[in-house]
Amino acid sequence: MVVMVTSIVATGLAAVASVVSLTLAGHGGGHPGPLEWGGAPLTVDSLPRVPYVAHRGGAREVPENSMSGLMAAYRRGTAQVLDVDTRVLRDGTPVAFHDASLNRTTFLGGEVRLLDAREWRGVRLRPRDRLPGSWRAERPPTVAEVLDRFGGRIVLMLEAKDPRGVDRLAALIRSRGLTRSVFVNTNDPEVARRVHGLGLLTQLWRSARQLRTDRPERWRPYVDLLDVDIRARDADLRRAVRSGIPRVWAHTVVTPAQRDRALALGCDGIITDAPGRLARHPARTPGAVSAALGR
Repeated sequence: MVVMVTSIVATGLAAVASVVSLTLAGHGGGHPGPLEWGGAPLTVDSLPRVPYVAHRGGAREVPENSMSGLMAAYRRGTAQVLDVDTRVLRDGTPVAFHDASLNRTTFLGGEVRLLDAREWRGVRLRPRDRLPGSWRAERPPTVAEVLDRFGGRIVLMLEAKDPRGVDRLAALIRSRGLTRSVFVNTNDPEVARRVHGLGLLTQLWRSARQLRTDRPERWRPYVDLLDVDIRARDADLRRAVRSGIPRVWAHTVVTPAQRDRALALGCDGIITDAPGRLARHPARTPGAVSAALGR
């Protein structure tokens, strides 16, 4: 298999220097979890009433789906959940990556699914120039590395971009004792049903267009978290909130006004590319927002 190189950049030593250590968790074969766990990992039961999610690690503030970006989001403490996209390599290895293609966020071209784990080690992320701060190229992590570094220390959200990877994701999560610490996200209700059947926390995201005709109460038996598009109509968001699904979180929020609208309509979680920005602008009370919206 050959991956076409579309741009060659000297990243060698810089990439090595920028990668956050992936061995700090020190797991053995049984994946007992970081020492910080104490007796048990952090679970969704520890989340605040309105949690904030760093979408792709907070993609307007850090390099998306990167270990250094996730670590920065974790250390800043402006989000209680880290969101990571996942895809599957040719050999079945789940990796942290959003696009089907390498082109947008790395120095290479070609399809992610054509690489194996050995070839994946040669991929380097290309940080966007407009990101705040200074970021270096680094290798995108595997899902196992993300779970070993953050699992049990913060709640995680893994989006299964490729349904082929669901069984492998389930095995990775279960082997580390993280079934109550990780949401598995999908846009497909049937995949969500499958995730639920595997004993995992199920998250279902829906676009504004889908929400126009959705009847989310149908998913109540097997969806733990409904992830709704902030661009949806007020009536559609209210219907989602009243569906009986225990958590309804809004995506992808980037402004305080969007956040305040989501909260006013009854959403109880905020998925954002800019957790730091929102943290600098405290939420208005839902009552005040409703009054401002003329309701």
